Amino acid sequence: MRIWGKFFGFAIGFMFGRIIGGIIGLWLGHLYDKKRDELSAVIGKGSDRQSLFFNTTFAVMGHVAKASGQVTADDIRMASALMDQLQLKGQARRDAQDAFTQGKASDFDLTACLRTFRLISMGRRELLQMFLEIQIQTALSDAKLDAQEHAILSTIAKELGYSQAQLDELLKRWQGEFNFHRGGQNQQTSVEDAYKVLGVSDSDSDQQIKRAYRKLMNEHHPDKLVAKGLPAEMMELAKRKAQDIQRAYERVKQDRAMK
Repeated sequence: MRIWGKFFGFAIGFMFGRIIGGIIGLWLGHLYDKKRDELSAVIGKGSDRQSLFFNTTFAVMGHVAKASGQVTADDIRMASALMDQLQLKGQARRDAQDAFTQGKASDFDLTACLRTFRLISMGRRELLQMFLEIQIQTALSDAKLDAQEHAILSTIAKELGYSQAQLDELLKRWQGEFNFHRGGQNQQTSVEDAYKVLGVSDSDSDQQIKRAYRKLMNEHHPDKLVAKGLPAEMMELAKRKAQDIQRAYERVKQDRAMK
């Protein structure tokens, strides 16, 4: 049991409020020690950030896939394609499948799962956003979003510290990315969706577009994400995301004759 929080809390409280201040400081220190003990207990069970990110990702994917009432063929194909993309084999693939199945269970506690994940992630924004984007991809695997899927995504976003407006912006960007891939050589469609991928509009200045591009590349840099806790198996996702951002930026530059 930790006592340093209690000790320093009492000492500081006593300094400013004598006995009453010391008692208040002792109580606040107790809360601090308790929170640190809870965090240590979770980490002590072997749930480091990388393994927790991996397992939570596939568990919540299973829960999102079940949102419409049943897991569809598109959901299964998307999950399998993600496992293939990550080159998951043997035990790693079985772990992902087990987590996905766990998330489909009727008694799966989404809120508790997300709160543990956010706690272990230490509020690392880039890591949380990568996680949220994977769940958005799951919900939109059939190119549509029903009310129940949107409600679950809203819960996920809220528990990870994102507002509804921020979630809506991410949804718009991912939809643009989906269409950008599907558009292929259709130049008009590609440039419209390229703007969405970057989260900008054709009315923005060249400088605004450059800033948006640099910000996105910084947020999705594979090495940076791995250093913050992204499992090494999922680096391929970060690389693909960075490539999509780069392609979208090049398409916008071409359209605007930017240097």
